[in-house]
Amino acid sequence: MKMSKLIISVAVCFVLTASCISTTTGSPKRRVNNIDAAEQNYQLGARYYKQGSYLLARDRLELATRLNSKLAVAHSALALTYEALDNKRLATQSFEAAVRNAPRNFDIQNIYAVFLCRQREFDKADKFFQKAIKHRENDFAEVTMTNAGVCMVQRPNLDLAERYFRAALERRSNYGEATLQLCLLKFQRQDFLSARAFLQRYLSTNASTAGILYLGSLIEDKLGDGRARADFENRLLSEFPASPEARKVLSAG
Repeated sequence: MKMSKLIISVAVCFVLTASCISTTTGSPKRRVNNIDAAEQNYQLGARYYKQGSYLLARDRLELATRLNSKLAVAHSALALTYEALDNKRLATQSFEAAVRNAPRNFDIQNIYAVFLCRQREFDKADKFFQKAIKHRENDFAEVTMTNAGVCMVQRPNLDLAERYFRAALERRSNYGEATLQLCLLKFQRQDFLSARAFLQRYLSTNASTAGILYLGSLIEDKLGDGRARADFENRLLSEFPASPEARKVLSAG
């Protein structure tokens, strides 16, 4: 299961006229215009990023940070854009600017931690996950905890990963992603009975996918339950006949 990605939602926004582009010095009205222009360029750049138009996103987001160097969300979106353009150095610099300008923004801390995990800087990533989790305003701390757990699986530190996943479920008992990650972790540890239990718990409140049904068949195969394995495989072939997982089952005979 891949780590969840942040999707930046944006409002409809408009291309700015040249009159909005200026330095932050000058009259109060001009400074207000710069702040508004920075926000609009950020929104447009975030939309370009979401669409995969990374060069257009970079240009708008760089402009946003020039117009308002304290706009942390623009620095964060620019960091993700630089990463997409395979410039890890500038991505790191932009993330550092984002957390420097918004030291209490747990969303930015979570995004930065995920980035650090992708760079395999696990100690630093864990530090920022912890900061994001501890914010009282973080109403979705279970998501941050699960991200942290996925990161620790990659480290690998399976004990710490399990603690993060269980903490997420303590916070929200029906959180499907944490339940599924615990299933995968137990499967990796060859604790197949626990893997089955977590998969059943997941399926009790979440829709099945080809990957979930295939995982169920693998678990039942490890437990030696041929009937249960066949049930999962039959569902997979019936509900997702064109999936890669269905092809695996067919090729295995």
